[in-house]
Amino acid sequence: MSPSVTRRASRRRLAGTVSVLLAVGVVLTGLVQAAPSTNPHPLDPRITAVMRKPDYRHAQWGLFQQNPGSGEVTRSRYADQFFLPGSTAKLFSVSGTWHTLGGDHRFVTPVHAVGQRRGSTLKGNLDLVAQGDLTLGGRTRKDGTVAFTTIDHTYADDVPGATLTPEDPLAGIDQLARQVRDSGIRQVDGDVVIDARLFRPDPVLDPTPTPLIVNDNLIDLLTTPGSRAGTPAGLDWRPKVAPYHVTSAVRTVAAGQPTAIDVTSSRDGTRIRLSGTIAAGSAPVLRVSDIKDPNAFGRTAMIEALQRAGVRVRAKAVGPNPAARLPHSYQGAPTVARYTSPPYAQYAKLILKVSHNLGANLGMCLMAATAKSTDCEDGFPVLAAFLDRAHVDRRAVQLADGRGGNPVDRTTPRALAQILTYWQRTPEAARFRTSLPILGVDGLLADSCRHCPSRGKVFAKTGTVAGGDTLNDRLAVGAETAAGYLETRKGHFDVFFDGVNGASTPGADINGVLTIGDDVADIAAYLQQQSSAGH
Repeated sequence: MSPSVTRRASRRRLAGTVSVLLAVGVVLTGLVQAAPSTNPHPLDPRITAVMRKPDYRHAQWGLFQQNPGSGEVTRSRYADQFFLPGSTAKLFSVSGTWHTLGGDHRFVTPVHAVGQRRGSTLKGNLDLVAQGDLTLGGRTRKDGTVAFTTIDHTYADDVPGATLTPEDPLAGIDQLARQVRDSGIRQVDGDVVIDARLFRPDPVLDPTPTPLIVNDNLIDLLTTPGSRAGTPAGLDWRPKVAPYHVTSAVRTVAAGQPTAIDVTSSRDGTRIRLSGTIAAGSAPVLRVSDIKDPNAFGRTAMIEALQRAGVRVRAKAVGPNPAARLPHSYQGAPTVARYTSPPYAQYAKLILKVSHNLGANLGMCLMAATAKSTDCEDGFPVLAAFLDRAHVDRRAVQLADGRGGNPVDRTTPRALAQILTYWQRTPEAARFRTSLPILGVDGLLADSCRHCPSRGKVFAKTGTVAGGDTLNDRLAVGAETAAGYLETRKGHFDVFFDGVNGASTPGADINGVLTIGDDVADIAAYLQQQSSAGH
């Protein structure tokens, strides 16, 4: 048995063990109970007031602020103790992917004609070779940037207020189909095959990346209330691809009554049903359902797009992806279409602004691919080598995924400051900094501090780890964190971390978690204000 196989097997056993811990609501705490460091400068009283709230009696706050140029530390509390990072762990994985691929890297997804051309007929197959493009045109604006909303559709089942971008999730597929037509092919006497050999999906990474991704491998389900109580609710869904079929039994209830919508699906995910209630006069409610077989979905989507473009495919549109028909290589098979993505820096911006979990995990697989491996775990040595070059103390970081959702993930505040300091010393400092949520402006910090003096002066990745505390009928908040940059004076930025581990909400309402997030954002604002007042 090769070392890589041994490592993968042992990791699977470990994952099975910790998943049981998570299922019963166990939150693993830091491994070292170190005393907090002395703050070189006194804390703003507003910060200490937040930390001393009764809600945080059993919790632990961490704090770190440093001038990356001089190295001067101005705030420090448990700076070298492990914290659950939540999605601040994405600062490591996205940085590694950005460095490895390059911020200007574009994913080029080709379609090859495999077979013989006879006039406008292809006697053979069209092979779409998936390249790990995160959106495949489904979020790309006309100006080439990637669209996002404050609360992304990938969080629709967990966080209230998730919305859709207006872009067509099948835009890239349609563009490829039109290019096939423009190449002169009007009929395919064969099949469409998705070549997903770039890497093997790794279920330890949750959500699990796939080489072909359409609409984040999700079906969007948008429910709107009827005109009055008692009437059926309206339903729209996307992307509409056979054989997916959606029905709804959601009914409208009186204004002010509870909105509660459940989604169920068949085992293969193609039959989706919504049930429940939506209050009259309320905003539309978004839910999502998983695409269980992204390759079969992509194949059908491509055949249907070809039909819309005027290209007839002899094979049936609905069916499994015939991967066994893929050639050993594409030498001699002309490229008849290619879709070119926006630069990776745009994808990094999406991942960081909305905390896109699939995109962060995808980075591990993409780093593995640069090492000529189809095993996503081989992305971790690539990331490790980058962190060493970036002068991040790797002993102060524990990661088993790219998104910060694995129960073993840990980091110290100082290690986060180190990766943030690395970027400040590169030509892409501003590009990276503005990829983070901006306080009161966009991303997951858009609704915080809209009118406070720190608006637009805090750039930070946020993170949340939460789960049900069934014993006390509340939510256990393992982590609520933020790490990024504070503009202390025009053009000058300190790196910082502030966050709490081991908090809990008064009840089982998700809004209690959002309140803790507001406290973390407020502390970041107070740090910025206190620092700028000192100059």
